[in-house]
Parts: sequence; structure tokens; C-alpha cells
Amino acid sequence: MWQRSLARKIKQQTMPKKRTKKHRLKKTASVLGLLFILGLITIALVFVWFAKDLPDPAQISERKMKESTRIYDRTGEVLLYDISGQERRFFVPLTEIPANMINATIATEDANFYHHPGIDLKGMLRGAYLSLTGHSLQSGSTITQQFVKNSILTSEKTYSRKIKEVILSLELELKYSKDQILELYLNQISYGSNFYGVQAAALGFFGKPIQKLSLAETAVLAALPRATTYYSPYGNNPDKLKARQEYILDRMAALDMISPQQTQEAKAEKLEFAKQKYAILAPHFVMYIKEYLEEKYGADYVQQAGLSVYTTLDWGLQQVAQEAVGDGAASNEKRFNAKNAALVALDPKTGQILAMVGSRDYFDLENDGNVNVVLRGRQPGSSFKPVVYATALQKGFTPQTVVFDVQTNFSDDPQNPYIPQNYNGLFSGPVSLKTALAQSLNIPAVKTLYLAGLKNVLNQAQKTGFSTLNDERRFGLSLVLGGGEVKLLEEVAAYGAFATEGLLSQPASILKIVDQDGQTVEEFKPQTERVWETQTTRQINDILSDNEARAPVFGPNSPLLLPGITTAVKTGTTDRYRDAWTVGYTPSLVAGVWVGNNNNQEMRDAPGVSAAAPLWHQFMQTAYQLKRQPMPTDKEVPENYFPLPVNDESFAPPEPITVDKPMLNGNIFSEAQVAIDLVSGKLATEFTPPELIETITYKQAHNILYYIDKDDPQGPAPQNPNGDPQYAHWEAAVAAWLQNPENCQKLGTCIFNQPIPQEKDDVHTGQQKINIKISNPPENSKINSPTLFVNIEIKNGQNIQQADFFIDDFLSASRLVTSDPVSSIAVNLDLKSLNPGSHRLKVRIYDQALNFGEATLNFDYRPAS
Repeated sequence: MWQRSLARKIKQQTMPKKRTKKHRLKKTASVLGLLFILGLITIALVFVWFAKDLPDPAQISERKMKESTRIYDRTGEVLLYDISGQERRFFVPLTEIPANMINATIATEDANFYHHPGIDLKGMLRGAYLSLTGHSLQSGSTITQQFVKNSILTSEKTYSRKIKEVILSLELELKYSKDQILELYLNQISYGSNFYGVQAAALGFFGKPIQKLSLAETAVLAALPRATTYYSPYGNNPDKLKARQEYILDRMAALDMISPQQTQEAKAEKLEFAKQKYAILAPHFVMYIKEYLEEKYGADYVQQAGLSVYTTLDWGLQQVAQEAVGDGAASNEKRFNAKNAALVALDPKTGQILAMVGSRDYFDLENDGNVNVVLRGRQPGSSFKPVVYATALQKGFTPQTVVFDVQTNFSDDPQNPYIPQNYNGLFSGPVSLKTALAQSLNIPAVKTLYLAGLKNVLNQAQKTGFSTLNDERRFGLSLVLGGGEVKLLEEVAAYGAFATEGLLSQPASILKIVDQDGQTVEEFKPQTERVWETQTTRQINDILSDNEARAPVFGPNSPLLLPGITTAVKTGTTDRYRDAWTVGYTPSLVAGVWVGNNNNQEMRDAPGVSAAAPLWHQFMQTAYQLKRQPMPTDKEVPENYFPLPVNDESFAPPEPITVDKPMLNGNIFSEAQVAIDLVSGKLATEFTPPELIETITYKQAHNILYYIDKDDPQGPAPQNPNGDPQYAHWEAAVAAWLQNPENCQKLGTCIFNQPIPQEKDDVHTGQQKINIKISNPPENSKINSPTLFVNIEIKNGQNIQQADFFIDDFLSASRLVTSDPVSSIAVNLDLKSLNPGSHRLKVRIYDQALNFGEATLNFDYRPAS
């Protein structure tokens, strides 16, 4: 019975729970179903809402073009380039487009093109996820979507535009076949340089119809729509275009569109592009602007939006720069086998780019003339040294700080010594940091980098705008000699921070962008920050503008000197003459020049002062002559006209520095004056006889690490200099240099580094003092005789050598003592020359070590009449 009762209770307890669970499941299913229905309704409403104002995709036989975008100089009076002013397009049926062109496009843009309904849901979800997780708005677009975006809609990156794009893509797929959509896409998509469609691109880039393109050439065309300016054959990144072409060929091979052999043959094929035939001024700068615009606003928007882009370029200075580069490169090719050159000039106060010449001839594609070397990483040689020296000065070192320019091995690895050389193979011995920088001496520069600290220099370089020096593991002490690649534009901007006493202005290229309705889209806003202390930059300016300081190496009349214009300037030359640099500035203009070969081929004996400085000199001198000419009275000064001061601008001098530390204050030696006992050769004490004391000056000649803690240069001297990893290397190098008599004689002495005595005089200690007593005459005796008998009693008379007798502190007699020991000494003193009256007798007894004993008494001399 109890079992039934228990079962009944269990049933009663469990039945309601089962009914509740089923009820909840039903309720959940109902809610989910309702939400699904509402979701479908919502999606439908969204589609209806956005579709009501959409254009008819059937009306797309011709692409609607809007007003073109124009790029001007800073005054707005010189049109540099009309982006859409020479649009070219040719229609070609899909049946006449080579299979390789079709396959290359599908492989890189939409491998699933023939199998989706117009949208790639997976790709769209991935793009949405990336956008929601902080990335830029991602598309995941199919070929159909790309065609809709570029032919019907705009390139604005908004969710509403994306929804419209999806709707039209689905609708387009319903009205057209895949082949028709692909035909429309290949005939209307932009390939850059105002070429629309594959036929226009083939004729424009290769000078032949699409049907005659090779596999390699079709892969190039397929690479362009992704970023037409960035990948343009005439742009700044031909290496990136080549890499993308090879990626597309690999994709085609992976999809079995071509064989591995075809892939390798296409990669190896040499590409020859047709010369551009459209009008453009300052082409490297224009492409720099165009790439910026397309990256920020989208290529199609830029081509259609009717923008007026007012750049920072000064057309007058640009012409001066182009002439300087053209003349200099032509001369350098003959003299140094240097075929190329680049120049960029900025206003250091604003960072605005005033002139940019990226190569000798932009249209010389055979020599990579389209490559803008201003934006490329190249080794700067010694032109990077001012950043290193400025870091050291800001750390607490001074321009007067002395380092030894002597042959030095900086490496601990015997198998890999690092022994840099000066370019002339000579050594200057001790030099100041000012001299070392002005004369561009390499060994002191390496030491200065070590003193400043590699990490500190790299941090300061990044703070000063260098974007290529951010991996400390890649660099060592050779960084100061140009061991890290930098961009000319960034180094020129960094020099501009010296010109403005520590204020860095980021390079700027656009003053204002106005759309076709007159609305300002973008406007220049200065981006300035302090990156150096004022005193540091004044010290650097003082060094780099001192023609007398650099004259021993560069001569008094080098191209670095601009008569009548105070300029600070530095050259640079890399190993094997692959790069030659000159960067210099006034308070109002900073310019940099690079000379070399784009393929990194060596030049012939082409230091920066010979290959690059003449171009810099020509530009700066002509720029000041041009900009100091008054504007014609009948001509209104254009807006944003860039002038240069009529009178010379000097740099403010640095504040005087007083440092009482060896090396930091310019003293080569440290000096210690020590009182020495001449008998023992040890330190004199209070017991040392004064006549045995000689003050000796000891001069110490050591490397700077002996005196200075590199981490606290203004602080106390290091307790253990040997603890520094470089101390032994530097000290051995200095000692070796000083061993040469010719070298040390230049310093005025070859007597140095003698050990300073540390022990005290142990011959004269007070314990060896001789005890004597005058036994005759008695104190205050009256003496009538002309002769005075003196008798001396000696208690400790060992090693007695001499006895001296004084009357009134004048020596009256002296006796050598030959016996040992001696207990007494007697002597008769002649008093005839004394005047009557009181006198004082003093007796001093010396032993062999010149320890002495002394006794005195008074007597009254009254000679008999």
C-alpha cells in the first residue's frame, strides 16, 4: 500500500512540472516564430524603403559622369592636374575579351562569381564583423556589387549605401545574365589614369588592344581596380604592383585557370608600359595628392565629385626644384654615374610642402622615373647625425664635450670587429662634439650615439617623425652613420624642427578642398608639437651653420655656403656611394636632396658634398632670389602666396654653458696638483720639511667614460669606469694613440697618466725629530768677546749629517758631521759684524733624511771698548 501511495505522490509532484516545461517550449517557439516573421517584415520594409528612390538598373548602358576633380597649386592659379579631364573608354563585347583577362578578374575579385545570386553573404558577414570590431567599414563585395557601386551609386562608406548596393545587386542579377554583368563590369570599371574598361586600360597602359595582351599583362590590369593610384604603373609603388600581379597569377594557378609553367613564365616576363600622354604638372606631387585623396575619399568619388583641391605646392619653387634636379642629375650622371635625384622643400613653421621632385624624369619608366624617392626609404649616411648629437646634448652633454677620434674597435666579438673609419682615413685625436659634427667625423659620431643611448636616439627619432626606425633589434652603433633607412620627406621635416627651435610641424600637402557646391570638405590645420628643448636646437643650429667649423674638411667655399644667407646644413654619404644627401635650412625654408640610382647601383666616388650639395645650393640660392623679388605693382598678390624674408635671418645663439667637469668643459686632461716629499717621493705631511716639498701637477689622459657616467653626464664621476661595456675598448684606443710621440706632442706634453702617489711621507713623521739643547752660552748671556763659543748637546744623535748655526735667522756657520753617533757639537761663531744689543741664536741639526732638531736662545752682545 505504501508503495502505491508513494507513487501517487511522486506523480502528483512531477506532472505539473512536465506540463510547465512543454508549455515553456511552446511559448519559446511561438516567440521565435514571431520574431522571425517580424524580422522578415522588417527586412522587407527596409528593402522597400531604400528601393523606392533607387535608379533602374536597366538604364546603365552609359556610366553617368559628374564634374571632374582638379588639383591646383597653393594660389589656385596654376592647374596641376585634372583627374577626370581626359577620360577614355572603349566598349568591347565579352566574346572578344581574352579568357585570361576574364579569369584574372574573377580569380582576384570574385572567385565565386558564377555561383552566387549577386551578393556573398559569407563575405558580407565577415566584413560586418570586422567593421563592428573596430576596423574600417568592410565590403566583402562581389563583382556585381562593385559594378553597382561604381556605375550606379557612390563610393561613400555608409551602411545605407551598402543596403542600396545589396538591393540593386540582387535586382541586377534578376534582369541580366552573369556574362552580361561581367561584360558591363569589364567595360566600365576604372583602371586608373582616366582609363575606363579593359580596352581603354590595355591601350593606355600597354599601347595595344586587349586581345593582344599577354597573360602577364592581363594580370597587371586585373590588379589595378583594387587601388588604381596606389598600384598604378605610373605611381610610386611599381614594386607593389608587381607583387599583386604575381599574387593574381598564383590565384589563377590555384584555381586551375593556368598551369604552373604558365605562372612562372608570366612572372618572369618583362613589363613594358606605354608613355603617358596627358598633361600634368609636378607629377610626383600630384600622384602623392591623388593617392591621399583616393585612400581617404574613394577613387570614384574623387573622379566624379568635382572637387577643387588647393595644395600647399608653390609653383615657382617647384619649377626651381625641377630645374635644380634636372641640371644636377644630368651633371652627376657624367661625373658620378648617378642617374637620379630627388628634392623636397617645406615651410618649417607650418610643415607645408612647397616643392616635391621625386625623380629626375617622372615619365622615364625605364629608369623607374615614376618612383617618388622623396617617399622611399634610403640610407641617409651622416645626414642622420644631427638627430644623434641633439639627443646627446639634450641628455646633458655639451658642444665642448671632448671625445677621442682615434681608431677604435667597438665590438666584443673577435670574429666580427666593428672598426669604423673616417671618410678620409685620418684621425684627429681629441675633438669636441661641435667639431666632430661640423666636420662629420665618423668615430666620434659612433661614440656620441653610445653616450646618447641607442634606445634614446630611436625614441627621439620616432618622436621627430621618422616612421622607419621603430624596431630597436634592427639597429646598432652604425645607425649614426646611416645604418637605418629613412624617408627624405621625414628627414627634411625633422630638420625643420631644428629651424623652429624644437617645434615639429607634420608635413602637409593640402590647404583646402572645396566641392562643386562650394562647401569646404577639408582644410589645413597645423599639427605642431615640441620635440626638442630650445637650447638643444640652438646648439645644433650653431654647429651646422658654422662654416668656419666645417671648413677644415669641406673647405671655406663649399656648396654648403650660401653667401648672404645664414643656413644650417649637413651632408650624408652611404657605404660604397649608393646614396648622397644634403639637407639644410634657414628659419623659413628647409630643403633636402637625395642623389643616387633607383636600382641601388653604386656611384663613382660621389660624396654628399660633391653630388647632392650643388643641387641643394642651386635650389636654395635661386629660391631666395626668386622669393625676394617684389611682386609687380600692377599685379595683386595671390592668396596663399609664399614669400621669403627680404633680409637675412640669423639663428638665435645658444645660452652659455658652464660645466666644471673634465671632457664636458672641453679640457682634454684632468689635472691633480699634489705636494710631494722630495726625499721619499710620497705625499708630504705636516712633518715634511718645507724645503723638501714640491708641488707636482699630474695630467691624466683617458677616454670620456673614465670621467663621465653616460647615464648621468652632469652627475658624479663613475666609481668603477671598467664596469661600462665600452670602457676597455675606448681606453685601449686612446692609450695606443698617445703612445705615438707625434700624437701626444700635439697635446703639448707626452708626460701623462703617471701614477699619483697614494702613500704619505714615512721618512718625516715627527718620531724621528732630533732632541738638542744649547748648553752654552746660557739664556740671556752678556757677551763681550768678539767670539761666541756654542756647545750643543744631542740626545738621539744617530745619522747626524749637518749642523747649521743662525744669528738673527742669518746663517753664521755650518758644520758637516762625520762621526756616528754624536752626542755634542761645539763651534765658535764670529760676532765682529754684529751691532751691540740683543740677538737671537738658533741651532738646527739635520740627519741624513733631513729630519731636524732645533733650539734657540737670546743673548746680549756688548763688545769691550
